[in-house]
Amino acid sequence: MGIVSFFKDAGEKLFGHKPEVAEAVAEPSNEEKAAAASAAANDAIKDYIRANGLPADDLSIAFNPSDSIITVTGLVADQETREKIIVCCGNVHGVAGVADDMTCNEPDAPACTFHMVNKGDTLSAVAKAAYGNANKYMVIFEANKPMLSHPDKIYPGQNLIIPAEA
Repeated sequence: MGIVSFFKDAGEKLFGHKPEVAEAVAEPSNEEKAAAASAAANDAIKDYIRANGLPADDLSIAFNPSDSIITVTGLVADQETREKIIVCCGNVHGVAGVADDMTCNEPDAPACTFHMVNKGDTLSAVAKAAYGNANKYMVIFEANKPMLSHPDKIYPGQNLIIPAEA
């Protein structure tokens, strides 16, 4: 899939209680701080993936403080799980992108697209643009569960999974 871009200043604030991540981002040339930040980010994001009911045990997550990119490697069961893991990793405050190096047991499954939410967007408007039918907003909502708890709770800068077929 390559690298999926995210809005760095939006998302879950997982690193707020992890000063080592903030220090490494501020001073990325310090290798010791970068290693500590990567380890702390890895743990925080794996915990977040698990909290959303997604498998994380077979994943390797590496945070690079110099460019704020997370690289995810490992084997996942299906394309839907892969996409949700990408969104989980990327919709974190301080993450600018996710490099997807995961392998999937369903390599021929259709890939989704991603939509970065703009100010004023609604799931209905996104569905209208993606599928030509605003009433298909629940398809997008279901694809983004459990990261979304309600169809009206989206925010600017958030990336959403837009399934290939609706």
